[in-house]
Amino acid sequence: MRAVVQRVDGARVVVAGETVGEIVGEGLCVLVGVTHEDTAEKAAQLARKLWSVRILEGEKSCSDVNAPLLVISQFTLYGDARKGRRPTWNAAAPGEVAEPLVDEVVARLRELGATVETGRFGADMRVSLTNHGPFTIVVDV
Repeated sequence: MRAVVQRVDGARVVVAGETVGEIVGEGLCVLVGVTHEDTAEKAAQLARKLWSVRILEGEKSCSDVNAPLLVISQFTLYGDARKGRRPTWNAAAPGEVAEPLVDEVVARLRELGATVETGRFGADMRVSLTNHGPFTIVVDV
C-alpha cells in the first residue's frame, strides 16, 4: 500500500456538488493506493503508521492531539509514466480488491480512536485542502 500524506489546516472532498467528507483544522489528508500484493495486515499497518506518525505541529501525531484524517482512495498512486506519454495502471489493484482494503484502513483507524472522513470510492472527486508547511510525505508499507 502507498499513501501520500499531507499535513493540512482543513480539507474536503466534493462529489457532484455534494461535500462527502471534510475535516476542519489541523489534521491529515491521506491519498491511499492499493497494489496487487496488499492485504488486510498491510492495511492495519498503514493505519497504525498514519495514527502515530509525528508530522503535525510540534512533532505531534494525530493520536497525540486527536487530529482528524481525511482518507481518499487513489489508484493513480500506482501509475507508471516511465515509458511513452500515457501512464499505465498495471500495478494498481482492481476496484474489487482495492475498495475493501481502503475501507480496512479507515476501519482500523477508527478502532484506534481516530476521527476519519472519506471520499467516495471510484467517484469523480474534487479534493481541496490547505497544505500546512507545505508538508507532504509518501508512506509505503
